[in-house]
Amino acid sequence: MPKRNVFFSFHFDNDVMRVQQVRNMGVIEGNSPVSPNTWEEVKRKGDASIEKWIDDNMKGKSCVVVLIGSETSKRPWVKYEIQKAWKDGKGVVGIHIHNLKCPNTGTCTIGADPLAMFTFKVGDKIVTPKTYNPKSSDAYNDIADNLDKWVEEAIKIRAG
Repeated sequence: MPKRNVFFSFHFDNDVMRVQQVRNMGVIEGNSPVSPNTWEEVKRKGDASIEKWIDDNMKGKSCVVVLIGSETSKRPWVKYEIQKAWKDGKGVVGIHIHNLKCPNTGTCTIGADPLAMFTFKVGDKIVTPKTYNPKSSDAYNDIADNLDKWVEEAIKIRAG
């Protein structure tokens, strides 16, 4: 089976180094990393520019992988990405990344699950996308070994 193409949703300022570890696993294809300068330029242009960037970068993706750090659930653009993904028929999966070590700050505290803020429906049926909390003792390998399976499961949940 070919690698799935996914969109990573996360809190840039707090978690970009942890997210890079997940991207570099090579288990799935993800959206290209954005440099801090590029992201600041997009943000400076306002909400419409951010929305367009997200919309453009989500095209052609089959799943949105929400990489959850300590503050992710408080980020308005993460919420937008989750809602847009579901509305557009994409799978949605959450993965706690607090136990991945950032080279600058180490691990962080576990954050609230942003998927828990929403009610997801397929037709009239309420469904629950999954959120995973990888083993604290070996979070990196737990994610690397399971990410492709979690993405496939998210796509099946969305399909109903």
